[in-house]
Amino acid sequence: MGPRRKRASAGITMQAFKDSGHLFRLAAVFVVGILLFVVLRSFLVPKSFGQYGHYRGDAMAEMAARPVIFAGHETCETCHADVLDKKKDGKHAHVNCEACHGPLAKHADDPASVQPPKLDTAVLCVRCHEASAAKPKNFPQVASADHSSGLPCDTCHQPHSPAISGGAK
Repeated sequence: MGPRRKRASAGITMQAFKDSGHLFRLAAVFVVGILLFVVLRSFLVPKSFGQYGHYRGDAMAEMAARPVIFAGHETCETCHADVLDKKKDGKHAHVNCEACHGPLAKHADDPASVQPPKLDTAVLCVRCHEASAAKPKNFPQVASADHSSGLPCDTCHQPHSPAISGGAK
């Protein structure tokens, strides 16, 4: 009886090895997939990626090489002190000039030759002040179609200190 039992257990072991081919093929597919991922990643991910955290290190030099297009509100205030005086006590005191007027470094470099365009306040002001449920309740909002009937905002408001002027709406 002893030798027979040994054979039966050997048959079970042989059966387990016979079916293990499926597992080896699955493992091979995973190994090939991982190797393919590593090889593709080495070609597609820039060498400087991760140099400064989760960023591409070469991006710093690329950004520094771009021309400066924003002058900064301090530059605007050196020539436009009258606007600064209006703005400093108004609701837009902490809004930088180029947030509304756009990038004006070229104007700051040569004010005579580069004049900023006249802004369409009917379009510009609603970028921030159009009524939206997503904005805080205490943020000044208007439904522009009902509020002004298409008139430019500077008809009633002075943009740098936007309190309602005169006897307007």
